[in-house]
Amino acid sequence: MKIAVIGHVRFPIARPFMGGMEAHCWHLCRGLQTRGHDVTLFAAGDSDWGGKVESVMDVHYDREFPWHKWHGTPELTGHLDAAFERLLPRLAEGSFDVVHNNSLHRFPPRFAARHRIPMVTSLHVPPFDVLKRAVADGGAPWSLFTTCSQRQLGAWFDDADAPFARVVPNGIDLADWPFSPEGDGTAVWMGRITPTKGTHLAAQAAKIAGIPLNIYGTIEDQGYFDTEIAPLINEGVQYGGHLQGVDLTEAIARASVLLFTPLWDEPFGLAAIEAMACGLPIAAVENGAIREVAGDAARYAGADAGELAKALREAIGIPRWAARERVERLFTVEHMLGAYEVLYGRAIDAVGHVSDVPSFEVFELPPALI
Repeated sequence: MKIAVIGHVRFPIARPFMGGMEAHCWHLCRGLQTRGHDVTLFAAGDSDWGGKVESVMDVHYDREFPWHKWHGTPELTGHLDAAFERLLPRLAEGSFDVVHNNSLHRFPPRFAARHRIPMVTSLHVPPFDVLKRAVADGGAPWSLFTTCSQRQLGAWFDDADAPFARVVPNGIDLADWPFSPEGDGTAVWMGRITPTKGTHLAAQAAKIAGIPLNIYGTIEDQGYFDTEIAPLINEGVQYGGHLQGVDLTEAIARASVLLFTPLWDEPFGLAAIEAMACGLPIAAVENGAIREVAGDAARYAGADAGELAKALREAIGIPRWAARERVERLFTVEHMLGAYEVLYGRAIDAVGHVSDVPSFEVFELPPALI
């Protein structure tokens, strides 16, 4: 198939990844190409996944319009709207068999529904009003949606029937996260260092539990780091920088447990399955879909450092093989890509065989792809 993938344009789709959305899109493009598809990524012009990139804008928008300062402003909204207005005709004229939309912008789903463009839109975040209205308007037998967890499916579609939506969990390449049979007794935290990710709570819990902690990730909010994280750094809590590739994998695999501390409605938790693949059990703040993802390979707590310290002490005793087995069974990139390919086929077939009156027949994926 000739596939257009639209990336989120806040950050480049390139290593080192700023977050889970960038990692997902990068692996999606590479995985589809490996499976024989002709893939073009439409994203920020400073993206690099090793294949064709067509720029939606010259550089990612967070460089000029940092999200923490410009989110919801007319200036950022206008910047994005102008870019996507330029993009949509290129999608229609590009002779693509299907479009996989990861953009979180409101234009593509409505465009697909109106112009019978086969499209699969992946919803990687909790619902927000502008995009939720576009999702409600943009569903059609050829314009389908995915969420990465059952919790998010219910949130986006108000726990009602979702005839054009399906859960497709995120998947990782197990070769990038090899299993390590034992850890060194330390805890690890990785992700974007920003208040909603709860890095400070991980540091507080590790100090209470008396378990050394290494923190890895990009400092997205410098003020937060300086006031909430830096004062906690000492011999027991260390910041190791924004590692990538093998360096990050080796750092994670050495540890004995991952602290996962979302303070928002986390849609999935890619960092959790990456660590679990290496054999790390999880001590988690139970927000969002983390119990759906980690299951019995984790211990859970509320957003309280004392509770999380107790979960940390308990989680470190979970067998490492149990964490790895769960990822092998549910969260590989092969499972994810296979599920997407089924949906691509559904969207393509619907353009040629479905009348203009929307069909609300619920379709099912094979159990192996759920």
